[in-house]
Amino acid sequence: MRSEMLNSILSDLNGSSVDIEASAVLSTDGLIMASMLQAGMDEDRVGAMSAAMLSLGDRTAEELHRGTLEQVLIKGDNGYILMTHAGHEAVVTVLAKPNARLGLIFLDVRRAADNITKLL
Repeated sequence: MRSEMLNSILSDLNGSSVDIEASAVLSTDGLIMASMLQAGMDEDRVGAMSAAMLSLGDRTAEELHRGTLEQVLIKGDNGYILMTHAGHEAVVTVLAKPNARLGLIFLDVRRAADNITKLL
């Protein structure tokens, strides 16, 4: 039941922008809870890398006195990866196109993360 609701939230998120290519909800230790990833993407790899990046982001924000980490954004030649906490137990990871309008994606991801937090 919970995984169906998480998948529904991800479906709504992916449908909110043509710039979002994939998304996933994972535990803070990297285990996939729900995903809408592209064919051929390894869920375990996405989960492990997202958890590692968020952990490093948390520590960096703390060590450099930037407050509580809100999100991690990675930009590559082929697009963006955005990771955001969803409460204390989960992380939302989104893959977006290179020309994505990030302001709208940030808003949609924050809403999805809030809904996931309420669910968990």
